[in-house]
Amino acid sequence: MRRLAPLLLVVGAACARSAAVPQPPPVSGDPLALAAPYLDSMVTLDSAAPGAVLGISVHGKHFYHAAGQLGVGDPQMPDSASVYDLASLTKVIGLTTALMIAVDEHRIDLDAPVQRYVPAFTGRDKNKVTIRLLLTHSSGLPAWRALYKDAVNRAEAFALADTTPLDTLPGTRFVYSDLGAIVLTQAVEAVYHERLDSLLHRRLFAPLGMEDTRYLPPDCWIPRIAPTEDDPWRGRVLRGEVHDENASRLDGVSGHAGLFSSAEDLLHFGDWLLEGLGGGAWIWPAPPEALRRFVQRQDIPHGSSRALGWDTPSGLSSGGQWISREHSFGHTGFTGTSIWIDPTRDLVIVLLSNRVNPTRDNQRWGPVRRNVADRVVEALEGRRPTVASRQSTVDR
Repeated sequence: MRRLAPLLLVVGAACARSAAVPQPPPVSGDPLALAAPYLDSMVTLDSAAPGAVLGISVHGKHFYHAAGQLGVGDPQMPDSASVYDLASLTKVIGLTTALMIAVDEHRIDLDAPVQRYVPAFTGRDKNKVTIRLLLTHSSGLPAWRALYKDAVNRAEAFALADTTPLDTLPGTRFVYSDLGAIVLTQAVEAVYHERLDSLLHRRLFAPLGMEDTRYLPPDCWIPRIAPTEDDPWRGRVLRGEVHDENASRLDGVSGHAGLFSSAEDLLHFGDWLLEGLGGGAWIWPAPPEALRRFVQRQDIPHGSSRALGWDTPSGLSSGGQWISREHSFGHTGFTGTSIWIDPTRDLVIVLLSNRVNPTRDNQRWGPVRRNVADRVVEALEGRRPTVASRQSTVDR
């Protein structure tokens, strides 16, 4: 039966949470009441994206709203099963979860040097870089490098990432780095002797019934995949092909980008994590025991908002002003995607768009994430709606 495991999650989604997390407040309204009309206006009137899908899970009950169309030139309306290029949500949905499992199974030690798992990770001071530092984006690696221009295949791209010099001493500065996630991809693949896409399908997506989530989607999915950019490097509009150039050079499979998924699947994934934080050991597959450690802010370097892989709310957070600053965690993606999870409200907010269609020059999406999240909580709790912010967050 399709989605049997996630449907079982919903049955127990109202179970008591751990004593360390406050009990969810009572729900008094429709979570879409304020967010849906706002999203419609931003898509249809402000052209913040061709289309978008909002998914909300409250105590395991799912709500969806779609706005706009699947893409420029494709007038069909998206829905909860439409598939979007997740971009950097890949880091948390895929790579970080794989690392949680590896830590649970004692295959990877968070405080071990990366060179234990990736001997090719060489250069000055790299012996001081640990798995934890890569996960908190404090390894000293630069943010990015155009691997796709200098490498012709996956092996060469990995080698370039491994030999890229550090910009700063490990642990001293936060720099959001795709290169760190690419190095972590190699660590996971080394300890499991398996490519990341196969590993995640076997250990995570298939057991959870996440049938819309995978790398390298087949051609038969294309009619329901939202297109991304008219890409000058590849000379075509990308649809079902990873938007990120470095991920493309890595054969479409990397820990930093490459996953495609739907709002339905991501809400089920969020429910699974919430059950894990609530001690739902009866769920199969059981959420990793390391989960609680991974979603806690690490304070590396001091003042950073990063947990392990995940981010936590800070400043003008894409999760808005109302979600729990102490307990919530989430992430964003460059193509216009985001997920935020608030255990204190038993709440998951997924927002998927293709704001890069037809061009990444569209910068109007950043405030939408934050304003949607605020309107979800305001409707749920009967708060007076806030004035929509026009200040942007960073697209990652």
